Amino acid sequence: MSNKTLDINDKLLSYILRTGVKESDLEKRLREETLELEMGKMQIAPEQGEFMGFMAKLMNASSYLEIGVFTGYSMLKVLKAMGKEATATACDISKEWTDIAQRYWKEEGIDTQIDLHLDRAENTLKSLAPDSFDLAFIDADKENYDLYYEACLRILKPGGLLMIDNIFWGGSVADEGIDDLDTKAIRALNKKIFSDTRVEASMLSIGDGLMLVKKL
Repeated sequence: MSNKTLDINDKLLSYILRTGVKESDLEKRLREETLELEMGKMQIAPEQGEFMGFMAKLMNASSYLEIGVFTGYSMLKVLKAMGKEATATACDISKEWTDIAQRYWKEEGIDTQIDLHLDRAENTLKSLAPDSFDLAFIDADKENYDLYYEACLRILKPGGLLMIDNIFWGGSVADEGIDDLDTKAIRALNKKIFSDTRVEASMLSIGDGLMLVKKL
């Protein structure tokens, strides 16, 4: 038993990856290709992808919204877990990164299930119907996290689940001496969610921090 979350050192992380993450060869190839990119650190951790897929399957989600696709690893993990009848809407502005994603989605056979929008997410979100998604994930520009949060609360069905990445921002949110725009935006959203009566939420210490928000 422990009254605090354990520090995840490299030895424990290796154990988690060996015994808790079922990663296909295709998923591993995508993750390894992404790690070679200059911005490869933006990719979610494999254990986080495993958890997100588990949550999608647990809640029997059939419609998924992703804001910030990057090279497509999270989409791959979540949509595979949701199954062949599920659909997804993906928002990103980078053709370079999403070209990589689409290559792997096609190889996996899920490309026809995904509606990819290469535009500012704000524009795409305005076009989506209220109460139309079971599940959503925000992993995009941090300054606009509040905008995306409010849009997702409109778009999610009652009882739908929103997952928000990078809520620790490398630990910066806990250091009041750090006041750059990204840190302040995440810190403000964490505070807002804590007292938001429209939702129930749980803050998880997985990856760089993952917030789970249930729309009431």
